[in-house]
Amino acid sequence: MLPALPSSVAIVGYGRFGRALGERLLELGCSVRAWDPAVRPPPEMAAPDLAGAVRGAGAVLLCVPVPRTAEALRALQPLLQPGQLLIEAGSVKTGPVADLERLLGPRGEWAATHPLFGPVSLALGERPLRAVVCPRPARPEAAAAAEDFWRALGCEILRMEPEEHDRTMAATHALAFFVAKGFLDCGIDLEVPCAPPSVGGIARTVRSARADAGQLFATLHRENPYASEARARLLEALIVTDAMLCAPPEPDEIAHSEGAALRLADAAGTPPQLKEARELIDELDGELLQLLARRAELALRAGRAKAGAGRGVRDPRREEELLAARRARAEALGLDAAAMEEVFRAILNFSRRHQAGHAS
Repeated sequence: MLPALPSSVAIVGYGRFGRALGERLLELGCSVRAWDPAVRPPPEMAAPDLAGAVRGAGAVLLCVPVPRTAEALRALQPLLQPGQLLIEAGSVKTGPVADLERLLGPRGEWAATHPLFGPVSLALGERPLRAVVCPRPARPEAAAAAEDFWRALGCEILRMEPEEHDRTMAATHALAFFVAKGFLDCGIDLEVPCAPPSVGGIARTVRSARADAGQLFATLHRENPYASEARARLLEALIVTDAMLCAPPEPDEIAHSEGAALRLADAAGTPPQLKEARELIDELDGELLQLLARRAELALRAGRAKAGAGRGVRDPRREEELLAARRARAEALGLDAAAMEEVFRAILNFSRRHQAGHAS
């Protein structure tokens, strides 16, 4: 059973993430009031001013760019009421946590978090969604309430200290965007027909960086105190490798195709073809699970739409049409049509159980 969301939520900062989060909260039945000095939210969410957004809200979501955190907190400080939880949702943690402690007090009703997903992930119903919540020994109940909020939105929770979070994000999130920007700025097209499967992961990273949160690039690198060190390590390693590749090969390299320093780590004793096949199967299985999670989310939306229209959950005619179409598609792809019908019957049963679990 998922925790309950607050009946009313204020969103301060109506950029791409604030907008996507507000729309999702509305779908889940929350009353949402949003405010941003630069963007006018739609009428169903728009608050007349910051005070109007915050007044009476069970939770206040701070979704402003990281460099504007302190400014937003100064404006919010006199408006927050006892019992109101402020959930900060920036992509960097050490600086915002220091701002929260300085401006709202070390025992204030706030929690520093980082939802590890973007607007596209929310729109597509991708799973699993994850959110980082920084522990608060002085106010553990505030961190626990923030965890419940993100769980109610379908998130898995990761607890990380601010410094640990920023070091990890510098070596992963920030570096992934750094490499993606390099590919984009070089004009390299990774999605050409002759690209080998190993390029697919890099191509997906580039797409994600460009489509989901490209505007975060400067923040990830300028606001994270560990990002420059991570970039320096990566660049140093690449420069060393480039120098080795430019140098004439040593005799042992000629004899053994390549030197140990230029050999990528491999699993000892596993034939390369088997290792590659297993890695691709694992990757495809991960994609299948994500697609099934997205399908389950869309099935929930369809169920809510049926309920709103007074229609039952089961639609036998629609299900038989779906199965017939899937059989025909399977035959066109050279697959066993009967086996694929069994697969899709299992998917339909899974969707119904998922709907029933959320209805309860």
